[in-house]
Amino acid sequence: MGLAGAAHSSHEGHRYERHRPEETVLYRVVAAHWQSFRERVETIGPLPRFVVREVEEYLRCGILEYGFIRVACEGCGFERLVSFSCKRRGFCPSCLGRRMSDGAVHLTEHVLPEVPIRQWVCSLPWGLRTLVGYDRELCAEVVRAFVEELLRSLRRRAKHLFGLASVEHVFAGAVTFIQRFDSALRLNVHVHTLALDGIYVRDDTTGEPAFRALPAPTAGEVYEIAERTAKRVVATLKKRGRSVDGLCDEGNTSEDFDPALAACYGAAARAPALRVVERDRTRDDERMAVVMGFDVHAGAAIDGRDRKRVERLCRYLARPPIAQERLVEVAGGKLRYELKKVWRDGTRFVVFEPHEFLARVCAMIPPPRFHMIRFHGVLAPNAALRSHVVAAARPSALAGESTPATL
Repeated sequence: MGLAGAAHSSHEGHRYERHRPEETVLYRVVAAHWQSFRERVETIGPLPRFVVREVEEYLRCGILEYGFIRVACEGCGFERLVSFSCKRRGFCPSCLGRRMSDGAVHLTEHVLPEVPIRQWVCSLPWGLRTLVGYDRELCAEVVRAFVEELLRSLRRRAKHLFGLASVEHVFAGAVTFIQRFDSALRLNVHVHTLALDGIYVRDDTTGEPAFRALPAPTAGEVYEIAERTAKRVVATLKKRGRSVDGLCDEGNTSEDFDPALAACYGAAARAPALRVVERDRTRDDERMAVVMGFDVHAGAAIDGRDRKRVERLCRYLARPPIAQERLVEVAGGKLRYELKKVWRDGTRFVVFEPHEFLARVCAMIPPPRFHMIRFHGVLAPNAALRSHVVAAARPSALAGESTPATL
């Protein structure tokens, strides 16, 4: 029985429904305004090829006239048309939603062990966000600086807490998600890291790693991570001949990349000019530190044995940038986007002109050949202890089946 036949014969289970992007607000806006937006922005300079390809492939995603396959049930002859998808990773809600679901399941069932896990967030100065949004090498160095300082802090804390002679046999691990957006669809490159909330210590006799949980970090320890990260990134920028004077300036752009894309990045980094404010809000005190515009926040630890919660967290961190259900058209052809949470000043909605919205869409598209999910420490692909650590997350390991050393 083919795919369509299976879906047709299952009356009570999940039923396949063709993706219909042409009925969504996002697709209609992109289709209606893309050409005029491109002509307008390319008076400054041409848009990079990877941006143009991302948008134009999205306009073909799920549309039958651009290609499909026909699947049929060999038994009853029932047929169904399945349109081709773009399989892009910039902003397509359908393809990124599938990638999100598959990635969350993979991380939960094959990577993250059943130990406490804490989410860490590192936000960057506004000017630096535009630079790392385009410069993938600089972005990798910034991510490496933060994660290495985080894992260093975990190892040092373990050394003092457990009275270890050195950190030579102390191992930490983490998975990092790089996000390019915030709830207002601004260009806001920041880092979410799921760090194992403890360390592995290799047994001197057997050589097997044993996990030891750590207490929650203090405010001083969070500040130290933020300070050391800021100093490392500033030093990296100076080596590259960049000035750090304007790192905290919102909308600061670089002259090193395409003028048209720089204009999009500059527009996308700014807060929307039009906002809808409901009422004042305050937030609770959090374990966080801000140093030179680098904002580091340590969230609450979760129990790694709660695999449903771990999967939900991974799905949240790998989610598509645009939530289509929160995007609506309003009077005058403008677009209103509802924030996930009300801002502290009471802002509930942001409103865009179509071209302003498309500038933000272009800024969401990551540079080619750049990994948005990265693995560190004992969870890194080449880590010697990785097979021992990730085996704890694999259902096959519980059944006694052999597991490969790497994923």
